[in-house]
Amino acid sequence: MKSTKQIIGENLAELRKDKKLTQLELAEKFGYSDKSISKWEKGDNLPDIETLCLLCEFYGVTLDYLTHEGNREEKTRYLAPKMKKEERTYRIIVGALIVSVIWMIATFVFVYLLIFNNINYWLAFVWAVPASCILAYAYVRRTFSSEKARFIIMSLFWWSLATCLFLQLSESGVEHLSYINMWPIFILVIPIQVVITFTYVMKLKKK
Repeated sequence: MKSTKQIIGENLAELRKDKKLTQLELAEKFGYSDKSISKWEKGDNLPDIETLCLLCEFYGVTLDYLTHEGNREEKTRYLAPKMKKEERTYRIIVGALIVSVIWMIATFVFVYLLIFNNINYWLAFVWAVPASCILAYAYVRRTFSSEKARFIIMSLFWWSLATCLFLQLSESGVEHLSYINMWPIFILVIPIQVVITFTYVMKLKKK
């Protein structure tokens, strides 16, 4: 008779293979070594309960799914229910509120400099875009499993960062720096965008 560790290990291995992920790729996603993943799947060891819950969320199953034998069809009742529309809307609103903190800070900086230093630092709102992307990416990575959303946010981050640097350096008043000779900064983002797009496409193929 198989032990619970062995059953969980076999289920984890099956779910990983269904996702077409190697042990190393899964390890990188969850911050573990491929040796740890191997031990889990062999039933030699188990991850802590928090990691198990994260794995269940990632695979779209419940903890009961991991502890029962049988194929996916036989354990349909243990699949995690899809996120309800109301819950999804709630999470989006929470994310928007978190990101709004960045824009509140940008507004404070703009008003403060305008009132006390007589400086119209409108670039504060431009810098708020990549800063918002960082917060949004962290929130989406933890709350949603949408590769499309991550792709869009990462792309927006790099292009908005390039725009910020372009405008900041062009407006800095430094000699030889102007809108005319600063445009090549966008060329540097092209290979980054290519890598992001390639990674996104490869992840879609694995699903």
